[in-house]
Amino acid sequence: MEVEFVSFGPIREAVGEKTIRREVSEEATVEDLLAELATEFPALAGRLFDDDELSTWVTVTVNGTHVKQLDGGGTTLADGDVVRATPPVRGG
Repeated sequence: MEVEFVSFGPIREAVGEKTIRREVSEEATVEDLLAELATEFPALAGRLFDDDELSTWVTVTVNGTHVKQLDGGGTTLADGDVVRATPPVRGG
């Protein structure tokens, strides 16, 4: 099945593009997808994970719903899901 990963700001810079499509297994979770991407793009590891947990620095959503309102990193993905990783917005 295919999912889409959309990134913004420094996360996008680490990946080099805004949108990435990936084939994942039927049992794949948000954490599985992000760990795979962090392996492929090492600069992501420190932005997406604190030790072995999803970072609280970045907002991760699946189809517009924050993973905290779902099953966190253990949220199971479905074909066509869109996972977004958004860093905090600062400025004034």
